[in-house]
Amino acid sequence: MTAPPILAPLEARVLGVLVEKERTVPDIYPLSLNALTAGCNQKNNRDPVMNATEAEVQAALDALKRQAWVIESSGSRVMRYSHNVGRVLRVPDQSVAILAALLLRGAQTAAELRINTERLHRFADISSVEAFLEELAGRAAEQGGPLVARLPRRPGEREQRWVQLLAGAPPVGSAPTAADAAHDAMPAAGAGDLAARVGQLETEVRQLRAEVAALRAQRPAGAGR
Repeated sequence: MTAPPILAPLEARVLGVLVEKERTVPDIYPLSLNALTAGCNQKNNRDPVMNATEAEVQAALDALKRQAWVIESSGSRVMRYSHNVGRVLRVPDQSVAILAALLLRGAQTAAELRINTERLHRFADISSVEAFLEELAGRAAEQGGPLVARLPRRPGEREQRWVQLLAGAPPVGSAPTAADAAHDAMPAAGAGDLAARVGQLETEVRQLRAEVAALRAQRPAGAGR
């Protein structure tokens, strides 16, 4: 099996949306072009946020169809689209769910992935997520090579984040974040303890935000009105 071609950002977003909507709104799946475009441009649960046109999404679909990532079918009135991720990559549903979350939300820790894949696949615990991540990262060349990679731990971070490789390798030496700058500016005395506390708080805030997003996504339509 040869390595799959590198996906453009919008192509990666399209695949992530198709996997997500297959699991979360099966009544409207396969998706029409209009529904798929709306999913690509969602403001919540997306990183980065996009503003793609239907023409741009159609072009991404055409490219994905040529590579067998997407299957086109004719509905009653419009063409509809479904993904073929599991078969193309030869990975189980659990791995497809993890890849979709990484495609839609960017780099995440195993704990964040467990929360963010809740509606796609319910993992028993974080160690289950880590096992599938390690499997995806350790794929041999004859299997197409690794599909995810573990990012270096940033200053103050307690957990390492994972990133998908379908859209290419992560940039080497990315620009420092605000947390990195704050860490570098700390005085020598007590800097280690303070950095550890700041990193722990940042991790907890990210996890809480992920939990809130998951709860909002599960909230029934019209609830709270």
